Amino acid sequence: MAHNATAQLHMSSPIAQAIRQISEEKGIAVESVVETIEAALAAAYRKDFGQPNENHKVTFDMETGGFEVFDVKTVVEDMELPPELTPEERAERAANPPAPKEQVIGEDGLPVEEKKFNPKTEIMVTAARELKGHKKADIGEEIVTKLEVPAAFGRMAAQTAKQVIIQKIREAERDVIFSEFQGRVGDIVNGSVHRFERGDIIVELGRAEAVLPKSERIPHEEYHQGEQVQGYVLEVRKSAKGPSIVLSRTNEGFIRGLFALEVPEIAE
Repeated sequence: MAHNATAQLHMSSPIAQAIRQISEEKGIAVESVVETIEAALAAAYRKDFGQPNENHKVTFDMETGGFEVFDVKTVVEDMELPPELTPEERAERAANPPAPKEQVIGEDGLPVEEKKFNPKTEIMVTAARELKGHKKADIGEEIVTKLEVPAAFGRMAAQTAKQVIIQKIREAERDVIFSEFQGRVGDIVNGSVHRFERGDIIVELGRAEAVLPKSERIPHEEYHQGEQVQGYVLEVRKSAKGPSIVLSRTNEGFIRGLFALEVPEIAE
């Protein structure tokens, strides 16, 4: 199968339009969407096509729909690596681990951590200077190597980008709902009984859902699916599934609010 250094997303123009649209409608920075797409593409490439010692980074061009995959490493000083152990030597070391090394204390009185080479994210300076185009590589410099992209990954990338955009829309909608109801703590809201979950009642508040716990309900009150119900917004917090809105019908604020709604003089 042929490989291309630069891959193109199918239907790149609609993807670019979708990114701009959600950025404008949901108030999300275009850069944030692009960065999320790049991270998702890097993770997908690593999973199906990457090598263990590659540190993948993807650059995505929203205008063309093109993307490139790179292996990015930081140049570090040369250091001696421990010798490769045979299976027998590894088994022996596991059975009889060596005594721990004496800890080195620095001038500040704190333990000095032993530097360990990470071949996934680092490359030693001598090896870096042996690479074409990096004869004068310095410690701390990044060595960026373009990787070949299989055609199969190009097809997968379009779906990955689409999933990221959908997820971003969900996150933006959750943030809008959270902001809206966070400002309504202490208010009385109207909703309808949507479903029952483990003794709690899930109340539908337009595009949001709230929970009316058993502990926050008036004893012996009965509720039926679809009926209207009022509740006092007791708490709003973020959760993995979106905003968590807790209602109460027993809080003293609920009673005060009802009186204010029913008797104009009290509201005044």
